[in-house]
Amino acid sequence: MLVIGAGRRQIQLHRTGDSGNRRTWHPDGSLEWWALAVADLGYLTVGLGAPLTDLAGLTPVTVLNEPVVAGLGLAVAVLGIMATLAAQLSLGASWRIGIDDAEHTDLITHGAFQVVRNPIFAAVIATFLGMALMVPNLVGLAGVVVAVIGIEAQVRFAEEPHLRKIHGAAYTGYASHVGRFLPGIGRLQPEYQKRA
Repeated sequence: MLVIGAGRRQIQLHRTGDSGNRRTWHPDGSLEWWALAVADLGYLTVGLGAPLTDLAGLTPVTVLNEPVVAGLGLAVAVLGIMATLAAQLSLGASWRIGIDDAEHTDLITHGAFQVVRNPIFAAVIATFLGMALMVPNLVGLAGVVVAVIGIEAQVRFAEEPHLRKIHGAAYTGYASHVGRFLPGIGRLQPEYQKRA
């Protein structure tokens, strides 16, 4: 995933002259920073913690410790990586990591974004779930939960408010018809739109 992320930034830089990276790496105490830090902790727990604790002898979750589950995990992880890259590329020049309040990017509602509002994060969740199934111990499964909590916080409390602010009714109308991570699930309700 790190190679994909670095490669994606290079593609963006080559296409637009801008890497698209708006993420701040110093702890500024913002909700966005904390949400991304929690998601990163989850990613590291799945990607490093689960394999290392497996090598150290942590007992796998018995019901998941089957070759077919590991094979399914591999397939889900590979498909998740491919879907992540495809969704990132479909954003074109609007692709960003992090939020810059002064920046106004286009609202993308085509391709994977007409199926779910956050196909990149949905694909990332699938990737890490697949990785956890390849090394099915409690550390990996906990890492998936932690990553999902961070992603949910990032989307609900940082990205969605930002998109409502810059796109207004266009975003709330779109969000009332398209699910957050899964088709039809997590659509904004009319009463929420009025408060926004």
